Amino acid sequence: MNFKPMRPSHNKPELDLMQFQQAPDYSGLFDDVEASSPRYASYPTADRFVEAYRGDDYRLALTQRSTCGAAGACAPLGIYIHLPFCQTVCHHCACRVIETRDPEMVSPYLDALEREMVLVADALGEPARVSHLQLGGGTPTFLSDAELARLMGSLHRHFKVLPDADLTIAVDPRTVTRQRLRHLASLGFQRLSVGVQELDPRVLQALNRNPAPTPLAALMDDARAIGFLSVNIDLVYGLPLQTVECFARTVGQVLALAPHRLGLHAYAHQPGRNRPQRQIDSDDLPGDPARLIMRAQAQRALQEHGYDHIGLDHYAQPQDALALARRQGRLHRNLQGYTAVAEPDLIGLGLSAVGRIGPGYVQNAPTLTAYSDLLLRGELPVVKGLSLNRDDLLRRSVIMALMCHGRVSFESIALAHLIDFRRYFANEIEQMELLADRGWLTLQPDAVVLTPQGEYAVRQVAAVFDRHLQADRARGRYSRVI
Repeated sequence: MNFKPMRPSHNKPELDLMQFQQAPDYSGLFDDVEASSPRYASYPTADRFVEAYRGDDYRLALTQRSTCGAAGACAPLGIYIHLPFCQTVCHHCACRVIETRDPEMVSPYLDALEREMVLVADALGEPARVSHLQLGGGTPTFLSDAELARLMGSLHRHFKVLPDADLTIAVDPRTVTRQRLRHLASLGFQRLSVGVQELDPRVLQALNRNPAPTPLAALMDDARAIGFLSVNIDLVYGLPLQTVECFARTVGQVLALAPHRLGLHAYAHQPGRNRPQRQIDSDDLPGDPARLIMRAQAQRALQEHGYDHIGLDHYAQPQDALALARRQGRLHRNLQGYTAVAEPDLIGLGLSAVGRIGPGYVQNAPTLTAYSDLLLRGELPVVKGLSLNRDDLLRRSVIMALMCHGRVSFESIALAHLIDFRRYFANEIEQMELLADRGWLTLQPDAVVLTPQGEYAVRQVAAVFDRHLQADRARGRYSRVI
């Protein structure tokens, strides 16, 4: 089925929006275009981490985990490795990256990564089992084939990567060929995440991105022929010079390739926090009405093509592992997004990487110099973290239930945390009643259940249970939801 816009396009998106607001699937969302709330890859969110938490605290948490590891009682680890290098920085980028064309920078960074692996592995004791690995960046495929092989060799020396481990690598379509994909497969990677963003040449130019030399269709064909289990494509709406029409074309071209998963992300313009975004003229950004139409048309197209909504801005084909996990009630969310398998602990390796160990979070030094210097001194490169208290753990359970399953069972939470749910969350339930009036959820005697509209407003619903955010929400610290 070819993608077609929901209605004929013209130069007055605000008129389209007036019609669109009447659609029951999204009624009420436009009123919250200016609303702000976290994405809840963690709770509490990373901005709550404190500098008082350092490498010694992290080492203690790793050592405590080694106790259950020695007894064979620990679940396997997840590992995220941050590879920050990019030849050029895209103007919309909000990631921690190092712009360079010097390949000589990679080898010292791989040395530092191995030092960190040694320190983590020593604290864990017995080689920890690894069930999931994700390489992100930056541009992981900035590394050469030999450098990627070296990195994976280091990982296998210090951790026990399980034979059925799920290995994902983020790739820039401008840096991969069929030969490169074959090499990635030979290293054990089964999943690709491709940052496409947009296909329109004018938008790509505004982002400081050159079009990929190899057509996206050829990359997808090669990935399937080589045997990758899934390919995720990330698209972004709300970009400079982007229009309703050009984004509709991009969505249509991508859906024609039938990716296994698709991310539909809103661009958050925060030039005060993200230096590359200062190159973007805010006058070139589409307005809120156009952004809402872009999102709505893309969602409608995904539905028409049979994709399941996994959560937030993630979609997958019905037979994909994420879609199956969502339907079967075993979807989970960690610091890198949704996963089909629970990972109670996640090791973050590399500069600025974030990890989760036991009842706490850690974050590495954000600059290459600070990260490398700490490791050269034999110290774990942690500069921030947080130990969660009982209330944090309780609220994390509630928020993750909403984010992953679209519902919260009062009894399940009460039994797991030994509380009276309605009494403990009396104020939050009052707010749930208001959201129920908006059509975002149904408040049952023993559960909160999101409606189809509420699935797209899950960040706002989850934020009601965020004690930290509720204390200072007026400060407006988060990107807009739409």
